[in-house]
Amino acid sequence: MRLVLVDLDGTLLKGGSEIQFIRHLLSTRRIGWRALYRCFWFALRHGRRFGRHVWKKNKAYLAGLGCEETEGWAAAFAAERLLPLLRSNLQQRVESHLAAGDRVLLLTGSPEFLARPIAEAIGAEGWIATSCAAREGRYLPEAPLRHPFADEKLALARDAAEGLGIALADCIAYADSGDDLALLRAVGTAVAVAPDRRLARVARANGWEILIESRAEAALRTPLRFGQRA
Repeated sequence: MRLVLVDLDGTLLKGGSEIQFIRHLLSTRRIGWRALYRCFWFALRHGRRFGRHVWKKNKAYLAGLGCEETEGWAAAFAAERLLPLLRSNLQQRVESHLAAGDRVLLLTGSPEFLARPIAEAIGAEGWIATSCAAREGRYLPEAPLRHPFADEKLALARDAAEGLGIALADCIAYADSGDDLALLRAVGTAVAVAPDRRLARVARANGWEILIESRAEAALRTPLRFGQRA
């Protein structure tokens, strides 16, 4: 039995889940100019602390939204807009891992309310995602409590593996970005999925598998629908 760690944005999913959800919230007028103002204010307050990654840490657009209602919006959005964007070749890999008895976890910097419906749809055992700050059932304009990104993603992966009694050498990780190199270098098997230039260069140098979906594969695959398991 192995632990399989699958990144979401750019890896399992073509594109970014959170930025698409923000656009959805804007288009449906669930957030407006005040949310954007809070995001810019967050960037000013925390720019020195987070540096170039400040926008990845920035969840201030959620401030004031109810946690439960946001989860409902996110589940509906994932079903309609995100599931059709899952990469067919990686869906097939996940299915193969599950059939072999491997334990699959979605490990992503996307918020939990977006990671959860995707993880459930692909049949993953669970998810480790960004936990946004909240109080009394409403989100706060603060930095996330947990954010699986770069070194923190590696630390969370290590904790998950240890909790299951599995060594990182027995883990497989799928990712698309050079920001995931700390994790990819630590696991036994690293797979670069539609990698950016930095990751592609390192993957070739280390002999890692590079997984790229062909147009023919994408056309033949039937997208998952909400409530349907891979």
